Amino acid sequence: MELLHKLPAIEQHLSSVEMKSNYTLSDYPLWTALVTPFDDNNQVDYTTLESLVDAQQAAGNGILLLGSTGEGLALSQDEQRRIVDFVCDLSPSVPLMVAVGGCDLALQLEWVAYCNNKPIDAFLLGSPLYAKPGNVGLTHWFKTLLDASDIPCMLYNVPGRSAVSISPNVIENLSSHPNLWALKEASGDIATFESFRKASPELAIFSGDDGLMPYFAQAGAAGLVSVAANAWPKQTAEFVHRSLAGTFPNLFTTWTDAVNSLFSVANPIPVKVLMHLQGQLSTPRLRPPLTHLELTDTTFIKTANSTILSWS
Repeated sequence: MELLHKLPAIEQHLSSVEMKSNYTLSDYPLWTALVTPFDDNNQVDYTTLESLVDAQQAAGNGILLLGSTGEGLALSQDEQRRIVDFVCDLSPSVPLMVAVGGCDLALQLEWVAYCNNKPIDAFLLGSPLYAKPGNVGLTHWFKTLLDASDIPCMLYNVPGRSAVSISPNVIENLSSHPNLWALKEASGDIATFESFRKASPELAIFSGDDGLMPYFAQAGAAGLVSVAANAWPKQTAEFVHRSLAGTFPNLFTTWTDAVNSLFSVANPIPVKVLMHLQGQLSTPRLRPPLTHLELTDTTFIKTANSTILSWS
């Protein structure tokens, strides 16, 4: 709670950073890690993708494409380009962030160069997979990508997926880089959040865990990069605003219980199954090795859906 007094300084820092399309970062405390919809032939369903973009626009949420929730690494490079081109051509009224992930630095640099020529507003830079580099290797990896970018970047600490943690030392090493504006913290540990805050007090830190958003907000989080907002765009936006304002704490436990149902098996399986039940997706299909058949009991997500939708 004692970090709440730092919020005005953080917001002032963010308001001075504008993205390529002149969106102000501090205006978007919620970014939806958008799912990638597939049809019955397991090909990208662009008609549904447009509908999903429309839903996020209507809620005023920033859009993250091709993250882990968007199954980015299960898509070919051609599919990734086509998705980015398609969404950019829609000219959404909210900012776009694109994920940069993998383990081949040369390929990531090619991807950054491609996206630099698009009306994209930010990058999400993930840690390299499988290799488990130390602080020197991670610093070099991120600095190389930050140098190559023409737009603000959010680093992504998700040791559960990358098998390596970004340390506060890495953040300290990079804190003065002009393209570093944010960190998505998804280790699930408040103490880790605090250590990043000490390493770079002006860095905007976003919760990468939907269920922890109320607690991260109390510790000075700038916002949320959300899975839940796919299923509940407006309700999640409202809850993020309430969390940042410190209002309606009686709903925090209800929120956490509901969103935890979306992580009963590997993300994005439950949220795609729920969106299919809601009618947002024509099929809950995922790309292998993930499958919707992993979720054998939909009771919990149905209950969560009823709970959250009852707020509106």
